[in-house]
Amino acid sequence: MVETSRSAAVPPCSRPMTRILAGSRCSCLAVWSLVGFILMIHFFTHIHRDDEEDVLVQLGHLSDIGELEEVEEVTFHFSPPRDRRSPRALKRKGPRKPPTVIDEFLDESSEVHAFFFPNRKIAFGPTKEGNNSMYFYPGRLWLDTDGNPIQAHGGGLLYDDRTETHYWYGENKDGPTYHAHRKSAARVDIIGVSCYSSKDLWTWTNEGIVLPGEETNVTHDLHKSNVLERPKVIYNDKTDQYVMWMHIDDANYTKAAVGVAVSNSPIGPFTYLHSMRPHGCESRDMTIFKDDDGKAYVIYSSEDNSELHIGPLTDDYLNITRVMRRILVGRHREAPALFKHQGIYYMITSGCTGWAPNKALAHAAESIMGPWETMGNPCVGGNRVLRLTTFFAQSTFVAPLPGLPGSFIFMADRWNPSELKDSRYLWLPLTVGGLADEPLEYNFGFPHWSRVSIYWHKRWRLPEGWRTD
Repeated sequence: MVETSRSAAVPPCSRPMTRILAGSRCSCLAVWSLVGFILMIHFFTHIHRDDEEDVLVQLGHLSDIGELEEVEEVTFHFSPPRDRRSPRALKRKGPRKPPTVIDEFLDESSEVHAFFFPNRKIAFGPTKEGNNSMYFYPGRLWLDTDGNPIQAHGGGLLYDDRTETHYWYGENKDGPTYHAHRKSAARVDIIGVSCYSSKDLWTWTNEGIVLPGEETNVTHDLHKSNVLERPKVIYNDKTDQYVMWMHIDDANYTKAAVGVAVSNSPIGPFTYLHSMRPHGCESRDMTIFKDDDGKAYVIYSSEDNSELHIGPLTDDYLNITRVMRRILVGRHREAPALFKHQGIYYMITSGCTGWAPNKALAHAAESIMGPWETMGNPCVGGNRVLRLTTFFAQSTFVAPLPGLPGSFIFMADRWNPSELKDSRYLWLPLTVGGLADEPLEYNFGFPHWSRVSIYWHKRWRLPEGWRTD
């Protein structure tokens, strides 16, 4: 009994050992709890710092956009135009009706014309001494890296992911301006489509004529006596080809067709394939648009420019499908420029007044095939005359600014019909945001999408964060 009792009893020396082990476990738990607490603090501090950085980036973007959205007013005063008739004719027929500011704008001998087409002394570009500030000067001559005026009228931009380069395609009008007959519009013989490349959208290198006109074959669509206008290029991911669409016409604008060309490189050469009347309809001012899902569409003025037509292209972008919708019927709009923001399609159009400037209109739709609603004049700032003439220019393209959601570049041409090669470019900030300030045209009430604003600036530059992904 005594032995059993002794074996069952706990040895005296075992009790301190038990206390020591218990203390070790408590110490380990305390240490690991402290480590976990420190890790939690570090984790939440890191998240908080990331949130602060995100907020700072967002505030920076808002600041950048705020600079683009500053409203800049303009006033100008011109001497009244003089009646150039002889005193005898003036006495016999009486004073003429005073010309409008647009008449003066188109008159190459007028003070107004000289104001809107300043000479080369104040041109801007990378080769201009003391002008490396990256500022855009809408309406001034824009020089390339060779110091020559850029020739890319009625054009558009393509950003190529593989080369991380922007390409600007447009009409080369570096030839004499003339009239094919007395009542015809001013024209320049087809020289071809120019291409310029840039990393920063300000410094442009001339890559040459990527689609030349035809000198000898009078039956060719691109014969110099014909018309090539508004070339646009998109990249086809499936075929690995760059596809160009353009307006093709004869000197009298009776052909009214689109032309298609392709290349394996963004800097050409492009091979001309064919022309056609899309959907069997007249086509004059036109553009193409590549959607987020890779589908592409052609949009063109038709029926004597009284309406726009829109339809999808085939998967290779070389032809049209049978699907077509008529939009803005009876509105007489041309020069369409499409873009997309937050699932809504937007479009800027011009009225049909030849080389004379007129009021732009903005349109929007939830589906690219329509219905399209008109939202009013998007031009902001300047003065009433500038706003009613799209700053004396005509839309050609709208390019998104990476890193600045809702911000775009509005590209337009200020045509000079007395010397078409001296036509100028107007690049201005375009933003999508804020409530629309005009009711819907057909549905009554106000739209739920945001308004489009094109801001006038005498000079401006891209904000710091525009290339941030």
